[in-house]
Amino acid sequence: MRVYADNAATTKMSRTAIDAMLPYLETHYGNPSSLYSIGQEAAEALLAARETVAGCLGCEPREITFTSGGSEADNQAIMTAAAIGARNGKKHIISTAFEHHAVLHTLNKLARQGYDITLLDVHENGIVTPEQVAEAIREDTCLVTIMYANNEIGSIQPIPEIGKVCREKGVLFHTDAVQAAGHLAIDVKAQNIDMLSLSGHKFHGPKGVGALYCRKGIPLTNLIEGGAQERGKRAGTENVAGIVSMAAALKEACDNLDETAPRVAAMRDRLIDGLLQIPHSVLNGDRTSRLPGNVNICFEGIEGESLLLMLDDEGVCASSGSACTSGSLDPSHVLLAIGRPHEIAHGSLRLSLCDTNTDEEIDHILEVVPKVVTHLRGFSPVWRDLESGKREHLI
Repeated sequence: MRVYADNAATTKMSRTAIDAMLPYLETHYGNPSSLYSIGQEAAEALLAARETVAGCLGCEPREITFTSGGSEADNQAIMTAAAIGARNGKKHIISTAFEHHAVLHTLNKLARQGYDITLLDVHENGIVTPEQVAEAIREDTCLVTIMYANNEIGSIQPIPEIGKVCREKGVLFHTDAVQAAGHLAIDVKAQNIDMLSLSGHKFHGPKGVGALYCRKGIPLTNLIEGGAQERGKRAGTENVAGIVSMAAALKEACDNLDETAPRVAAMRDRLIDGLLQIPHSVLNGDRTSRLPGNVNICFEGIEGESLLLMLDDEGVCASSGSACTSGSLDPSHVLLAIGRPHEIAHGSLRLSLCDTNTDEEIDHILEVVPKVVTHLRGFSPVWRDLESGKREHLI
């Protein structure tokens, strides 16, 4: 059996997304900036997709800018708020220590340009409180950027409450919702969100296309200069086929959320309960305020890379953290941020499920993971030291 359990890295395109895309590759292939009919067909499809995405987020179509993905959307949102802040003499930005690197690296760049960056500590459950945000906001704060749900440990943040604090303080609030869109109900107006990033390939849409919601009245800063596409705020001929496909995938995901989320969460909970039966294991992230499909567990005495390779031999596709840092030998910055020691963080396993996974696949994972963990511990000198008492168990 082959089980794909790395949906946080990317998802398989749905039939709905593929069918929506094909006409704009084959027949309606025009440039939406062209005035003749084939171009205007593409322009109409672009408008319809914008309306669809806006409807899923609870905003106006003109507040949606299409991008190449979540990373670009994160960059544009943060650079926009930074530019507005600089014009008003405000160069302080608040974020968290366990954001995606698309956010953290952008903040590092701004720090080198003289901005003051505050990274809030996260609790062991991976949740930041509105009180922390309120205490950190200063007179010169221009932006709070906190992810909707963590991409590694799945913890969902109290976004409406954080947004309310920011609104009351007159500070822009951006959230990286790449892992949340299509998996959680989002209403940007009701949740006090000023800017939000999403990416199509996280909810069965195509790779290489995303969107940025930016509340009207906030002047976007251009990252890409050139033509007048996206109301002059994102130059380059639009990826019409990808955008149409992403919009169809997002609508399908949102329309079916009430049915799919509880079923996926039930599989998640069964997987967590089963894997925690393995001695000296610990769940990372909050048990209840958690993405429906996210499971992240550390096993003491093993290396995550070996675990992943052996699971692949057993037909299970998983990860030890973010796919964007899979080439790094360093332990996850997310796990370190919630207080996991280096030697524990190295032994992490992330399994991320979606609506296409089955109970039979969960059975298979629960059969092979304990077997692989036991095998790896069998020839680990660290595990021998732990079991013999030369070292103390940390979990």
